[in-house]
Amino acid sequence: MRFFFYALMGFLAMWPLRWLRVLGHGLGWLLWALARSRRHIVQTNLALCFSEKSAAEIDALTRAHFVNFAQSLLDRSWLWHAPLEKVKSRLTWVGSEQAFAQLSADQPRIVFAPHFVGLDAGGLALTLQASKPVSFIFVPQHSQLMDEWVNRGRQRFGNVKPYFKREGVKQIMTGLRHGEMLHLSPDMDFGPEESIFVPFMGVSAATVPSLSRFARLGRAPVLTLVTRMTKHGYEMSLSEAWRDFPTEDVEADTLRMNLALETAIRSSPDQYYWVHKRFKTRPEGEASVYKKAAISR
Repeated sequence: MRFFFYALMGFLAMWPLRWLRVLGHGLGWLLWALARSRRHIVQTNLALCFSEKSAAEIDALTRAHFVNFAQSLLDRSWLWHAPLEKVKSRLTWVGSEQAFAQLSADQPRIVFAPHFVGLDAGGLALTLQASKPVSFIFVPQHSQLMDEWVNRGRQRFGNVKPYFKREGVKQIMTGLRHGEMLHLSPDMDFGPEESIFVPFMGVSAATVPSLSRFARLGRAPVLTLVTRMTKHGYEMSLSEAWRDFPTEDVEADTLRMNLALETAIRSSPDQYYWVHKRFKTRPEGEASVYKKAAISR
């Protein structure tokens, strides 16, 4: 199984990008048709976050998201198996000189990288751009094969310092205090432990306030990295360091993170990672939004 999987990824890595995207488009439509439970999650998330859109618009966004999701999955073949020059030719950076100067600054930095479908492309691009190793927090995958593939892929060109979620945050804080750059993606529902409820796209969402806490304890400026899929590959947009962040108000800081994320999402709503149960954890006494047969509109 392992040999077949790696052989398949190596084979797909040789395809022209246009062909691979056509295959991804078909796979996306297939997933949309067959993965009913995931389709319901995506539709529920979109309906909650875009209450101004009609049912037809939500359905169209859902289909577009499944296509983008499938295409980004197949893109990992060339990201993690193609020659370096091919990978570089498909990654384009956008940002000011001041923003890029932060990537080589001799100080701790946190790169807030939200979960768009191009997250892995952006993370890989960051390791190629940064002057020193980039720290990542690795979360275990659902199978040993996927765990191995993802970990190897994200570290294939080096310049990576992995941390594993099971090890806690002490090592991460020590690294920041020694000037490391941390790639951080806290924009998911990781359960009620250590989460706080703040609005996300107008809906109360359990949100980990780690961006504020890491920035404050590590005395680290925060930059935003948003990666979007294009017909030529991926475009990485890097912001300058956030001003007046962090503050002493963790809740306000976490809300600011969600507002920055909302701005990014609205520019390309079909590329955010909607297959995740972002609103799984609810305030006490509030029913699950995913058990409803349909969203009333």
